[in-house]
Amino acid sequence: MPIVTRKEVAELAGVSEATVSRVFNGLGPMKEETKQRVLEAAKTLNYHPNAIAQSFARRRSGNLGVVLPYVPKVHLFSTYYFSEVLSGIGAKVKEMGYDLLLMFRSQDEESDYNDVFRSQKVDACIILGAADTPRERQQLKKLEEGGHPFCLVNQHFTGERFNEVDADHTAGSYSAVKHLLEKGYSRVAFLNGSSQFSNSGDRRQGYIQAMREAGMEPENLAHLYYEGNYSRTSGYRAAAAVYERRREIDAVFAANDRMAIGLMQGLRELGWEAGRDVAVIGCDNSDAARVTDPPLTSVAVPFYEMGSLAAQRLLEQVNGEPGGFQLKLDTELIIRQSCRKA
Repeated sequence: MPIVTRKEVAELAGVSEATVSRVFNGLGPMKEETKQRVLEAAKTLNYHPNAIAQSFARRRSGNLGVVLPYVPKVHLFSTYYFSEVLSGIGAKVKEMGYDLLLMFRSQDEESDYNDVFRSQKVDACIILGAADTPRERQQLKKLEEGGHPFCLVNQHFTGERFNEVDADHTAGSYSAVKHLLEKGYSRVAFLNGSSQFSNSGDRRQGYIQAMREAGMEPENLAHLYYEGNYSRTSGYRAAAAVYERRREIDAVFAANDRMAIGLMQGLRELGWEAGRDVAVIGCDNSDAARVTDPPLTSVAVPFYEMGSLAAQRLLEQVNGEPGGFQLKLDTELIIRQSCRKA
């Protein structure tokens, strides 16, 4: 098949080659009639502009970057959170005509986020797994000061106005603990994740709010508070400590499903069954929550929608939409047998 040139399109449309370039590169004002003549001529001749040349003309790469934390020996893509968020991002990026570029970054790397843009490989980036540390804040502020478009998913930084798409983890936690209290449980323990992640603080806030309404002040909850690292193993390890206080605990709310499932496994090995001897609620509503024994009550977090919305709003910003955005999506408690009171 012969290659159709820009000159041939220009001749058929009755315009200059420069006008054809402006149409396909989206540059400058132009009459709608002229634009349509060029597009019709291109369609008739089956003309496809060179993607690389377009990128240079627009000074854009056509790529949306996603920065992921590199954690040795952790199968990141098998975790429900990352797989759902990435699926949402990927679907929206394809729909909007962009490509996706994944980049891994270790927390101890000397390079900063600006390096992602210096290579001109991406037009914008979504950052997953960000932690609230002084160094991370510094790097994000440098990105903001450099005018580079970026968005955080499932993480916010108090006092900052970065682009972010989050879920209402406070309301989700509150609904979970409130459900347990209304079912007659009164000694509700909380297995949380690291305080470096904003959702840990948000979920703690929801837990405290519900317990305070039940007459328990924060200073009286220390013996009911446990901390893991969002892994199944950390939940499994917490089981021994929870079991030791089994006379003081009748329910546990865990800040994600992986910890909840590990906790249930550890407690079962000690002879304490979720749904029979103790109520357990997780958070995420992962696929695994449906197939545990017993099935796990969990707070559903719309990770897919969060990824999709982050990609959409960020790419709209790249294409000229004004203003930043801070979005918070609703959660929903999905009730199953793990918190059924006998």
